[in-house]
Amino acid sequence: MFTSQCSLQESIDGEDKSTDLDPEEEAPPGNFYYALYEIRDDSSVTLIDTNLPSQAEPDLQSHISKRLGKGTLLFGIGSTATLELSIPEKVIGCYHCLFQQDKHGAEEDKTFLNYVVCFLGGTEKGLELFRVELDGYVQELPSSLILQESDMKTEIGIYVSSWYEDSIMYIHRVVLLAQERISSLLHAALRRTPVNVLGADDKTKQDIERFLNAASVHGLAQEDVSSASSCGASVVEPQKSLLIDCSQLQPTFLNEGKNRFCEEWSQAFLNSAEGGNAFLLRQILENFKLKAIQDLNNLKRLVRQAETSHYALFRCYTFLQNCGNGDVLLQNVKVEYAEMPEAGSIVQVLEEFSQEETLSHLN
Repeated sequence: MFTSQCSLQESIDGEDKSTDLDPEEEAPPGNFYYALYEIRDDSSVTLIDTNLPSQAEPDLQSHISKRLGKGTLLFGIGSTATLELSIPEKVIGCYHCLFQQDKHGAEEDKTFLNYVVCFLGGTEKGLELFRVELDGYVQELPSSLILQESDMKTEIGIYVSSWYEDSIMYIHRVVLLAQERISSLLHAALRRTPVNVLGADDKTKQDIERFLNAASVHGLAQEDVSSASSCGASVVEPQKSLLIDCSQLQPTFLNEGKNRFCEEWSQAFLNSAEGGNAFLLRQILENFKLKAIQDLNNLKRLVRQAETSHYALFRCYTFLQNCGNGDVLLQNVKVEYAEMPEAGSIVQVLEEFSQEETLSHLN
């Protein structure tokens, strides 16, 4: 038996993780800080704005100067580190990114200013889980600024002080919004089901879109790219869009897909959301994706074995019954093996078995 209720629960509880948070990281993190520095032509570092305590900022500035001297800060690519600063947390995670901003708009007279932005909070491991989101946040940062010297500090302070709410807390907000229907969003992410959000503000729509992107395993699993890309559109049946109506206090979900795998994982999100620790929620999301990928790779291996073994075919069927994610896995292998007659016929048999079982349960 390859996957069982026990092994799934172990994954949810953390027994089957590739990247774990430290035990102390399961507690809600403390304060969150930011700092923005201008890098002069002589490579000197000048503070523009920060909410760090005055006794802690010089240590951060010294750290940035050393990183610049070593050439380890790259334009537009953030990195994370663990710092010891004179703050209540003493040890804290730090994300920093070097970026440029146009001082003048005319193409023939462009002048670029160099800056380093720092976001501090939680731990290095926790921030690393959100590095893609933080990189995107920095990329949007220059367009948000008014470059007049008198206004710059005010504008940058408003923007960067919201980094934690805007870039990290979106998973927590989506879980609180969806509640037990978070399983439907997880299922939509795995199946790449179109999702339409109605009656919501732009921030809520963005939160849901980012959650779906973060929960997707597309491009992470081992797959035959040429086969999947050339045949995916013709092999996978059109899906009804998941509709989320947020016009009322409690959102309603229409055309939602469900399976046991996503429903069981949804409990881990709901239980952890109570503590408000966004880093822990992201780690659960990564474990969810890891388990889905492991199950997909196991099924693909069994399908190839079933080409020459009837017993392996039975093991495929048993695996699909126990994993709770059979509809998602079959959809993926159907696309990948569309141009492989032997493997494709195995998948077709598995689909027929699964459909017959579904009908027997309904009757």
